[in-house]
Amino acid sequence: MNIGRTERAPYLRFSPAARARRGFGAIPPTALVLLGTLSVQLGSAVATHLFSAVGSLGTVALRLFFAAVVLTALWRPSLRMDRRAWAVVIGYGVTIGVMNLCFYQALTRLPLGIAVTTEFLGPLTVALAGSRRWLDAFWALLAAAGVLLLVGGRGDIDLVGFLFALAAAACWAAYIPVGAALGRHTDHGNGLALGMVVAALVAVPFGVAGGSTALVHPWVLAAGFGVALLSSVVPFSLELEALRRIPPRVFGILMSLEPAMAALIGLIVLQEALRWTQWIAVLCVVAASAGAARGARLDVTDAP
Repeated sequence: MNIGRTERAPYLRFSPAARARRGFGAIPPTALVLLGTLSVQLGSAVATHLFSAVGSLGTVALRLFFAAVVLTALWRPSLRMDRRAWAVVIGYGVTIGVMNLCFYQALTRLPLGIAVTTEFLGPLTVALAGSRRWLDAFWALLAAAGVLLLVGGRGDIDLVGFLFALAAAACWAAYIPVGAALGRHTDHGNGLALGMVVAALVAVPFGVAGGSTALVHPWVLAAGFGVALLSSVVPFSLELEALRRIPPRVFGILMSLEPAMAALIGLIVLQEALRWTQWIAVLCVVAASAGAARGARLDVTDAP
């Protein structure tokens, strides 16, 4: 056992992941979360430019394939795990794959801000589930009001796109307990890298069927690699480092800014203007998410 640890120590010390972690150490953790959120939404904006070439399914395939390649190169995961760990890794990967397939289907039909705000109902539901606080009932009503404004604030909203976004929200809700189990049953980035490989195996067949030979065009591959970095590799790395340095309550509140960030990126990068009622809807979901995240963490803190 000591020999194995001695042999692996130089790799851990000089690996790309270790060097990146040291670099992230100079950045405040709140800035890491915000940079990760910005990176995800920029990745989604870039991804929309691939839809005309390879479709949403091809874009998901490229994103998850390159994310799996990069994370595998960074973490060099071991395949030696017990059955329980493999079950968690497979469940994590399938959840990631289906969530992305649904979200990108929604993104072809909805503005970025609306798609992300709807998807964010998943973690919000998890935060509110089982709560007995009256204040959390208010957050639930506020989120419901946001959804009603979101759907009713624009008469031409695509119902199919909205349903795909709700499906992505359900996957995100499932992702939270599965992701927690991944952290308990696997080491460091081992489970993350293998889970991304499973996610790629889920998405690539759909992408090949939808994107055909356009998937191998050099500019498409380059754009897909960029989407993978912006949407998966960079935010996952930033968030993992931030979670080591700030309480989960603070992390949850910062993450609740994601719908507003998506709406801003959609406006600035994609020129997707929302009506004033939809901006209010986004802010309702952001406020509900921040309040629910804070309340959920206080419940954990106050538990005997």
